[in-house]
Amino acid sequence: MFIEPLLLDKSVRMEHTCSMKQTLVAKLKLQTTPEQFQALRQTQLAYRDALNFVSRYAFAHGKMSNKVKLQDGTYPDIRLRYGLPAQMACSIARHVAATYKGLWTKLRKNAEARKAGHTKKRYRGLDAAPKFVSPTLEYQVGRDYSFKTEQRVSILTLHGRVVLPYTGYDQHVAFILRGASLGGAKLWYDKPRKQFYLLVSLQVELAPPTPQTHTGIVGIDVGIRYLAVTATTTGKQAFYSGKHIVPKANHYARLRKRLQRKGTRSATRRLVQISRRERRLKQDANHVVSRRIVDAHPHSLIGLEELTDIRERLKGRKGKWASGKQRKANAARSKWTFAELHRMLAYKALLSGSMAIKVDAAFSSQACPRCGHTDKRNRPNKGLLFVCQKCHFTLHADLIGARNVALRTLLARQDWTSTGVLSGRPDGSDREAKAARRLRYAELRWSPDPSLRPSAVRST
Repeated sequence: MFIEPLLLDKSVRMEHTCSMKQTLVAKLKLQTTPEQFQALRQTQLAYRDALNFVSRYAFAHGKMSNKVKLQDGTYPDIRLRYGLPAQMACSIARHVAATYKGLWTKLRKNAEARKAGHTKKRYRGLDAAPKFVSPTLEYQVGRDYSFKTEQRVSILTLHGRVVLPYTGYDQHVAFILRGASLGGAKLWYDKPRKQFYLLVSLQVELAPPTPQTHTGIVGIDVGIRYLAVTATTTGKQAFYSGKHIVPKANHYARLRKRLQRKGTRSATRRLVQISRRERRLKQDANHVVSRRIVDAHPHSLIGLEELTDIRERLKGRKGKWASGKQRKANAARSKWTFAELHRMLAYKALLSGSMAIKVDAAFSSQACPRCGHTDKRNRPNKGLLFVCQKCHFTLHADLIGARNVALRTLLARQDWTSTGVLSGRPDGSDREAKAARRLRYAELRWSPDPSLRPSAVRST
């Protein structure tokens, strides 16, 4: 199941008359005859060849990223050489233009980083024309594909439309049959299983959240040794260990590195066999953890740490100045997909009647929830034990982080109740706003009574 989550990027006013929209992607398994299978496969390969043709054209004409100019210069050749329908020919120009725009953005950021002295490496993504390897093609709703009765879908190919029966996740199929708003789709081919899937973008309407419907408060701290640690304001807590997952992921990473270094034909064949295995392992772990968390906390406001640009914000030596131990720690942090776990929690929470918001992550693992004392020495040797240097309160460090996130989520819910405005993401653009927010966080004290104002709660 592929999902595009909906997170609140800015403060929004929740009205009882409004509705929320959630975007997700339904994975539909297509049932094909041998003739239909060949038609879909030929269309995919022609689409990929056309992408590479337009990519070479764009590179030869100044690495062009303007979709209008690309379409004007390549449209006749696409139709004549590859026999693609008109809408697909237009989609190819947009696809290649978007790819080149992304590469130009990376090039500009690299130039800024080199100028600032953050790196000496030059970005080489535009040294040659990008090559498209995946045969996945894009469809436009109504023009390239449409749904029929009796759980069938009509798909455009090089030789006209084919009508195929499909199966999928029951909830997604129900959304489609009830007339959910449809977006673009992708025809994806699972090569090992020789199976076609249609990935369809859906937009479903959900009931508007209110403080009365989201009574529970949950804070989540993510990590590597423990993929997630949850804490509620009523004292409940849970640890989701990664000890069975992380070693396997590290094994695949080391194996891939050795095979890439070897570079022989047999090593390349082995790389193809194990391709994406590490990725699927992590994705499955994140799906399982996020589902367990959401099921355990219905009708709750779930607090997640704002981890955007966390690698750049972390203090410590990097690159050639880093020690071996620091390099290993940096590699371990960069390999795990915390953002993916947050996205899964966000969309699963909305579909289950809960909601996930972001809170400030600053000092969440160094602040004592009992007395408020914040000091990096509260984490001796940066280990898993938290010992407050002021009140000597001792607890698991990840649980301390989860409790602090829960307190900050409680504060956001109280502001939501009093003002009617829920901030889904902390404002990090203004220093004064950040200072005021952290001053409020310093006044928070842990208590199992969620009805009290945080500033009035004091440990006895």
